[in-house]
Amino acid sequence: MRAGLIFGEALTGLRRNASMVISIVLVTFVSLTFVGAAILMQAQIGTMRDFWTGRAQVQVTMCIDGAREATCDDGAATDKQIQTVRDQLNGAGLKPLISKVRYETPEQAYKNALELLGADYKDILSPDQFGASFYVNLVDPENSAVITEAFAGKKGVQVVQDQMQLAEPLFSALTVATYIAVGIAGLMLIAAVLLIATTIRLSAYSRRRELRIMRLVGASNRFIQTPFILEGVFAALIGSVLASVAIWAGVQFGVHGYLRSRVDFITTWVDMKDVAYVIPIMIAIGVVLAAVSAGFAIRRWLRA
Repeated sequence: MRAGLIFGEALTGLRRNASMVISIVLVTFVSLTFVGAAILMQAQIGTMRDFWTGRAQVQVTMCIDGAREATCDDGAATDKQIQTVRDQLNGAGLKPLISKVRYETPEQAYKNALELLGADYKDILSPDQFGASFYVNLVDPENSAVITEAFAGKKGVQVVQDQMQLAEPLFSALTVATYIAVGIAGLMLIAAVLLIATTIRLSAYSRRRELRIMRLVGASNRFIQTPFILEGVFAALIGSVLASVAIWAGVQFGVHGYLRSRVDFITTWVDMKDVAYVIPIMIAIGVVLAAVSAGFAIRRWLRA
């Protein structure tokens, strides 16, 4: 009977402040959607980084005729210079750091370029425009700087390129986007907390006569406060559920239904396991913030 009375009071408050409750639901929905999106974006960045880190290579490209680098003043790399690089890669100093080395001749590079660009470039490109290359996979990709330092500036070597450096701008841009989403989510959560507190105070003011009667008959502060806290929690819970549905739909239809088939260079995406991990966090944030802000607001009003 006591629990029924408390829930009845909470539902009465929700009906009396329907417009404010809708505002809480919408603000909570938007803010928690940004929170969930930020968490999933960070998970996507981590997934992509792990994928590319395991497959990233350091490419050591030998000189071609006409290259402007100072190390290529003598023209295309000689067989001796190519063998020197191969011996150094297989030497005792670097061998423990390397898991695999693949050598690509200019002719192979030319064929690969035609496969990538199409047969229309057959008369435009020639094998002479491509240098021999070594593709080095490392045991620990963090040691890529060692390979770069070993061959950068070496005679016959045109360029040493760490492929992970090519992906870093993408990771940086995604990280910035995550920070922006977190910032917007934070502002919206602050707005939700203030709105919940305002709604609870208005609800308490509209029922001030009832509250005085409850005090006179000996009702405890906890009994008086609980319906108001439940009002904020119910509204925030609805917003949290809507945000969860939005996140699920975004991953199901936006990521798997749209992006996966159109963005070929990303092969690993967040999935429903990540969504199942994020949704409880979103709901917990919404409920806890609502309970705390509502409880603080009603306690201050009762002391006033």
